[in-house]
Amino acid sequence: MVRATPEYLAARTSMMSLRAQALEQSMMASQTYYAPPQQPQQPVATNQINAKDIKPEAFTKPYLEFMTENPTVFHAVGYFKEKLDKAGYKELHSRDSWSGQIKPGGKYYTTRNGSSIIAWAVGKAYKPGNGLAMVAGHIDALTARLKPISTKPTHDGYIQLGIAQYAGALNSTWWDRDLSIGGRVIVKDPETGKTSTKNVKLDWPIARIPTLAPHFGIGMTGHNNQETEMTPIIGLDNSDLNSSSTASSEKPIGPKGSFVSSQPPKLVKLIASELKIKDYSSILNWELELYDSQPAQVGGIDKEFIFAGRIDDKLCSWAAFMALLHARDDEDSGVIKLVALFDDEEIGSLLRQGARGNFLPIVIERTVEALVANTNTLYQNAFIGGTGLGPGLMGQTYANSFLVSSDVTHAAHPNFTQTNLTDHSPRLNVGVALCVDASAHMTTDSVSMAILDRIAELSGCVNQRHMIRNDSRSGGTVGPMLSSAMGVKAADVGIPQLSMHSIRATTGSLDPGLGVKFYKGFLDEWEKVDKEWRA
Repeated sequence: MVRATPEYLAARTSMMSLRAQALEQSMMASQTYYAPPQQPQQPVATNQINAKDIKPEAFTKPYLEFMTENPTVFHAVGYFKEKLDKAGYKELHSRDSWSGQIKPGGKYYTTRNGSSIIAWAVGKAYKPGNGLAMVAGHIDALTARLKPISTKPTHDGYIQLGIAQYAGALNSTWWDRDLSIGGRVIVKDPETGKTSTKNVKLDWPIARIPTLAPHFGIGMTGHNNQETEMTPIIGLDNSDLNSSSTASSEKPIGPKGSFVSSQPPKLVKLIASELKIKDYSSILNWELELYDSQPAQVGGIDKEFIFAGRIDDKLCSWAAFMALLHARDDEDSGVIKLVALFDDEEIGSLLRQGARGNFLPIVIERTVEALVANTNTLYQNAFIGGTGLGPGLMGQTYANSFLVSSDVTHAAHPNFTQTNLTDHSPRLNVGVALCVDASAHMTTDSVSMAILDRIAELSGCVNQRHMIRNDSRSGGTVGPMLSSAMGVKAADVGIPQLSMHSIRATTGSLDPGLGVKFYKGFLDEWEKVDKEWRA
């Protein structure tokens, strides 16, 4: 998210030392996400646990592992798909018919472009016209992507890589970082002729953007040229020192005009080796990017911080996703619980896998259409052509729905207190913040704020407040574009962090779990709270 200033709500009076928690957890044979029951001994299925019983500290380690192992959007979507498959969710492909595939009590997911994903669980008591409890966020992050032709001339023995910034990357925080490469590769099977995509990542740093020593009098935190002065080095080639040759020792790989012939030969060989590809020309293309290779880790005196790259926004998105996996599976639930994670938020959400595309509305409409087709004939015949789907039903569905737009927000900053707005700058390890903007850059209003405060009350959560100062500029989220497109009630919620848009940022070590706790509470309790507004 691109927001300029945070706000603050002091809420939680005391916190258990994470060091003590870690000590307690290390004594346990296996990790549990929930507080132990008061009375033994019947094990309770995880989908029946209340949000109040969630232990935020139990989610710290899984979050760190997710952040370290899934540096790109493609890896993140692959991670979510694997978790969903294990949890019994069924993948639905957009090219296939969904008729007869979706039923009350079912759990499903679909993807777009391999970089956005929507997962949803249909209540067992669902009836056409009932609403959805939705959480939407984004999983893209500031990065530097390889150019279509990434080979660059060798300078003074350095092999360099042609890259382009994505959103606001290649800022001063990218200097002297241990950078690796990951993304997806388009591969054609030479035997079958079929084309597929494969995710790849290199688990060690192979690139660095070096600073210039201060002795030369050129500042490294000013307006440096991102095209000429922030080109990473990835290796050495001193073959030009050989008097018998002025050319590089590495010749282009593949036939002239092929994709691989326009890429650094050593990089092509390295990627092919990682993917066990023998025929280099079978690599048709790739979408690779640089990423900070330092693992996500806890820090601070009591391990109360998380230091990691790509926190914006693989924090709220991961928490929302985990909340869906841990959502209650009540027999009388009549709503659809849904989490949508988009690509391209950092660059305006304008592509088809972004929130401004039709991905979420079309998934909802196809789901409702399939569900209506599974109901009785009388209900089907009430709508246009007997299909069961019409503007009346979709209008009713959206009117009965609620969207939580979820994106990280700015925590109160200890060194730049002039940016903090009194009582509106959230703290770390307290709870999510309800984000308000007087100029409607956020969707939160008095009604949605009251609804989510009631959710927090039922879930044992603390809701903070976030609003920028009048002398600061606001950013945006996926909330306004989705809410206006579907006409659903909405609120913007964020987990606080420091150093937004830095290559490496900070959040609280309890904050991933606090996010899970709140989002689970929303998915589980929204149907009940919505009925309170109808009484």
